[in-house]
Amino acid sequence: MIAHVNDIDLYYEKSGEGLPLILVHGNGEDHTIFDEAVELLKQSFTCYCLDSRSHGKSSKVDVLHYQDMADDVVAFIKDQDLRDVVFYGFSDGGIIGLLSSAACDRISTLIVSGANITPDGVKPSLKLLFKVIRFFTKDPKIDLMLNEPHISNEMLGSIKARTLVLAGSKDLVVETETRHIAAKIPGAELRILEGEGHGSYIVHKTKIGEIIRDFVSG
Repeated sequence: MIAHVNDIDLYYEKSGEGLPLILVHGNGEDHTIFDEAVELLKQSFTCYCLDSRSHGKSSKVDVLHYQDMADDVVAFIKDQDLRDVVFYGFSDGGIIGLLSSAACDRISTLIVSGANITPDGVKPSLKLLFKVIRFFTKDPKIDLMLNEPHISNEMLGSIKARTLVLAGSKDLVVETETRHIAAKIPGAELRILEGEGHGSYIVHKTKIGEIIRDFVSG
């Protein structure tokens, strides 16, 4: 399905019934990483799996900014007239979730995995890899991760949604960054999942579906 927001076509797939649940993937991915989780989640939620701009089947743009991607989510929520929204975002999707929740009071529950709030919030080896890839590909998706995000403590402090901040103990985001995010969002819960990497419990896995379901119902 297509929603026309902010002068782009935003592709999404909708399934299930219940509370609206928006799921947003990471950099270079698309909505299909959640296929297995959605099989579980659609029993309790109306799932909206989005392709971010320049990803999947959504419109391509020349330059990417996280704020634009978050603005797309907020516009989508308004376009679909959704309320009491549960938002789950992985990696870049988590960044988008933080920005969206700071701007939209229709998001009542926020769950983010492996999100960072500065370009230096990822491990140095990963940032070096980004620079090498950028040299050879000139990919705007890599530019995005090298130069953004820049999310302030004030913005985190403005989030009103009930929040769960997740990361793996072997995540690509440094643990101090994850802990900082959770500390600055009022009332946020933090979980570091032992033995998990950046996306090992998320990409084509049901485990993240179980975590989302249990947090919302808890």
